[in-house]
Amino acid sequence: MPNHGDWQYTIYLDGLTGRVPSLPMSFAELERRAEAAMSPELWSYVAGGAGDERTQRANVTAFDGWGLMPRMLAGAAERDLSVELFGRRLPTPLLLAPVGVIGLCGDDGHGDLTTARAAGTMGVPMIASTLSQDPMEDVAAALGDTPGWFQLYPPNDRELTESLVHRAEAAGFTALVVTLDTLTLGWRPRDLALASFPQLAGECLANYLSDPVFRSRLAAPPEEDPQAATGLWATLFGNQRLSWDDLAWLRSLTSLPLLLKGICDPDDARRAVDGGVDGIYCSNHGGRQANGGLPALDCLPGVVDAVGDTPVVFDSGVRGGPDVVKALALGARAVAIGRPYAYGLAVGGQGGIEHVLRCLLAETDLTLAIDGYASVGALDRTALRRVR
Repeated sequence: MPNHGDWQYTIYLDGLTGRVPSLPMSFAELERRAEAAMSPELWSYVAGGAGDERTQRANVTAFDGWGLMPRMLAGAAERDLSVELFGRRLPTPLLLAPVGVIGLCGDDGHGDLTTARAAGTMGVPMIASTLSQDPMEDVAAALGDTPGWFQLYPPNDRELTESLVHRAEAAGFTALVVTLDTLTLGWRPRDLALASFPQLAGECLANYLSDPVFRSRLAAPPEEDPQAATGLWATLFGNQRLSWDDLAWLRSLTSLPLLLKGICDPDDARRAVDGGVDGIYCSNHGGRQANGGLPALDCLPGVVDAVGDTPVVFDSGVRGGPDVVKALALGARAVAIGRPYAYGLAVGGQGGIEHVLRCLLAETDLTLAIDGYASVGALDRTALRRVR
């Protein structure tokens, strides 16, 4: 397989005939153009964070605290970016993190399907959100041969939770990711200033509205009384009381690999593995839920050390290839991105997502090449130094 970084030569060769990229080549420009493309309400939801967004900014700047140690004459002319997760060899370490309004980020209002098609084209697994504009079955089908994972917000209704999990299994998703840090909404001043909460307007609720258990809780079908359906959703979503006592029940719902998302404390990570989970997802929700916390990257090494061989997936603050490399060197088995691909969708549709992924993969590949690491497997903490 050609090195991902070789893509840059296509761009330079195009330049000889006067063609330059129509999509942004830097995250800053991507973000600027996404803001121009989105409505104020959607931009607030996607770009915003909790409180004064200090934790969101800290997620990004935490990567500056680590520097990669270059190694010369290391034989890195060809690079292998593949990783193994749950018995499957993936071509790259990237994943598309769940984004609860990704369905609204595209022009046609079906961004979940667009994201799935982009994931299928690029071979980068998508973690499909419970909050979706299209039913999970349609999203899974759009992935083609690329694996997809299903992210679950467990509603405060066990029968409905079981239904969602069983639907995800039947649809062909290959892992279940249970998000733990959204038992209630965080304090989000941007959204509050606009009094904007898309789900209360009935957006991104297709997985609920299509679920037989959810529909059985309604006096009338959601098509006839959408306000009642939205009200029921709000009651079930915003009143969750999960505890460690529920882990055995969650584990019993599926034979799929089970990951817990939002784990940042080593003791929680150990307890999760002892409870039978197959993977840990170290994340602070990109700083969207709780302000004043630690950058997720600072939590990653402790979580990795706590769980031994159990794979750890990481997200929060990843903006470029060097960030991916640093997270892998700190022990993440795979790295998920959120805002970058949401912005790519807003700016360029399916091609925009694919462009963002090509940029990330090329920069990750070239970072490995120039610093002398021939594979993702060659990375460990000896590749990093603290920056002072």
